[in-house]
Amino acid sequence: MQALGRNAGSLQSQQHSRVLPRRPQQQVVQQQRRRPVQGVSRARAIRAVSMFTGIVQGLAEVVDVSRAEGLSRVNIRLPPGRAANIQIGASVAINGTCLTVTAADGDMLSFDIMSETLRATNLGGLEVGKSVNYERSARVGDEIGGHNVSGHVHTKAVISAVEETPNNRRVVFELPDDSWMKYILPKGFISVDGCSLTVGEVEGRTFSVYLIPETLRVTVFGLKGEGDSVNIEVEAQTQAIVDTVERVVARYMAQRGL
Repeated sequence: MQALGRNAGSLQSQQHSRVLPRRPQQQVVQQQRRRPVQGVSRARAIRAVSMFTGIVQGLAEVVDVSRAEGLSRVNIRLPPGRAANIQIGASVAINGTCLTVTAADGDMLSFDIMSETLRATNLGGLEVGKSVNYERSARVGDEIGGHNVSGHVHTKAVISAVEETPNNRRVVFELPDDSWMKYILPKGFISVDGCSLTVGEVEGRTFSVYLIPETLRVTVFGLKGEGDSVNIEVEAQTQAIVDTVERVVARYMAQRGL
């Protein structure tokens, strides 16, 4: 469940262990295909592909960072009461990166962050006293106030400009290259440090967003400025559409020798 490295999943209960009689191969395959569809609500189907909504629940504080070879162990304190009933093994998005809870003590949660996640996200720069965005994983039936977010960070960006206006703040982000820019479209969705945002302008390797005072109050965007690093997750549906169109066009051109 960490960035670029682990797919979200769940353990299935095995309370019944009786042996079933053998069935013809075709019948077994047909039943396997039907089983995931029967009784699955739309909300549960969304949960299967998305663990977060992009609605940041607030700021958490980095209390301790312990680094070892290829691994970083961090303790992060959530606001009072916000870690209630959380279980070891649960998923929490920290700056938009899906992490697994390894220990819980009151409002304090512990996470192990592997080397690839440290490299690919801004979690490699966590320091004691810093604030991070957090969002606990969505539950079946929760309102999707933002957009479907997996917690798998695609790349990092740097804040290249901040423009203050009377009622909002315009923030410009610059990506290290243009490989992900084809998925970032004006008025489209994007997750920045786990926050579901609407893209403003897109130009070259940069894109902008407009932040209202409430977003600045409850997220790290009220604390970050030019030069700071952010995690980027492009919107999955947009990525799927763009990739599909590219494949279809490439096949069409190849068939006609163009």
